[in-house]
Amino acid sequence: MTLIDQARALDAADPLAFARARFDLPEGTIYLDGNSLGALPAAAPARLAEVISNEWGKDLIASWNKHQWIEAPHRVAALLGPILGARADELLIAESTSINLFKLVAAAARARPGRTVILTEIGNFPTDRYMIDGAAGLLGLEVRAVAPDELAGAIDTDTALVTLTHVDYRSGARRDMATVNRAAKAAGAFNLWDLSHSAGALGLDLNGLSCDLAVGCGYKYLNGGPGAPAYLFVARDLQHELANPLPGWLGHADPFAFANSYAPADGIRRFLSGTPSILGLAALECGLATFDGVEMAKVEAKGGALGDLFIAAIEQGCGGAVGIASPRDSTARGSHVSLTHPKAYAVMQALIAQRVVGDFRAPDVLRFGFAPLYNRFEDVVRAGEILADIITAGTWDQPHFHQRQAVT
Repeated sequence: MTLIDQARALDAADPLAFARARFDLPEGTIYLDGNSLGALPAAAPARLAEVISNEWGKDLIASWNKHQWIEAPHRVAALLGPILGARADELLIAESTSINLFKLVAAAARARPGRTVILTEIGNFPTDRYMIDGAAGLLGLEVRAVAPDELAGAIDTDTALVTLTHVDYRSGARRDMATVNRAAKAAGAFNLWDLSHSAGALGLDLNGLSCDLAVGCGYKYLNGGPGAPAYLFVARDLQHELANPLPGWLGHADPFAFANSYAPADGIRRFLSGTPSILGLAALECGLATFDGVEMAKVEAKGGALGDLFIAAIEQGCGGAVGIASPRDSTARGSHVSLTHPKAYAVMQALIAQRVVGDFRAPDVLRFGFAPLYNRFEDVVRAGEILADIITAGTWDQPHFHQRQAVT
């Protein structure tokens, strides 16, 4: 059986095939960049139009109460519970991933006085490292970065916090959350995970794996749209122990009393800072609704199978002309596969010109994300065939494909 025959058989038997209709996908495009920006939920345009024209346009400021805008950070966060394996009262939609990371790094470090180290890994996502360094500098703490395989052994009684990205943004390698969490707890340190490349693609169980803290974005696999609001998770039994280092009026116990001094709200609400972005929340709510009736175990299984089939197509068509930079074992990676080529940027531009959309990461990485709700098995085989044609024919080697533009 050929790979394309295998793909068609898998698509015919796909238990998630129904979810593709929940998205508005451009005809004739193979979109393999949902790990950077999720596809448009079909319900989003009408919902945003409703919020803009009727709620904002007609009801104006009354919508904070009439349409429960003020509760949107909590209502929308509750939809994340089944996706993350967490309780609704442990989740909040707020700000950006970077701001939420800063909040929780600082809150955790301040809750472990006398401990001097924030532990992370070499090569952590750059903005995460910038925020970690910024918080540590303000608090007079040391940031210690070690190789991923040295993490568990590097945790000691000086460690206040271990903070990592669950799935590496370049290779797709998945970190061992259970082992790290056990080691951190044994040493009395907090754990904090960035789930931006995990949530919506993997079957997560934050409660079952004893996670303390987590953050993530809403615009990748969660399909919340460009610049979608982010989320944070604080385990229920830690919420009273941690103080928001960016206390804003909506995290106040009585925000509309407009008191001159701050008193934190009970529970997860204390981690709010600024006024919520209502249009962003409306779009994110549509993105999270694409997971209605979906079992995350099936999402993870399909994502792994898509990656496996893609690797098979690449090896069959490209041979040694490209490298495989991701783990071959699907249980050891997230839902993207990275390839290497010395002219990766030009190759990706040639692919995009043929309507196969992935992305490039410097210096030589071609990255392909598989969103199990809407990507098909035939998509990944076709993408592999087109890439093989480009490599074999050398059609990437044209001047306009080498002209760098900003990429996200």
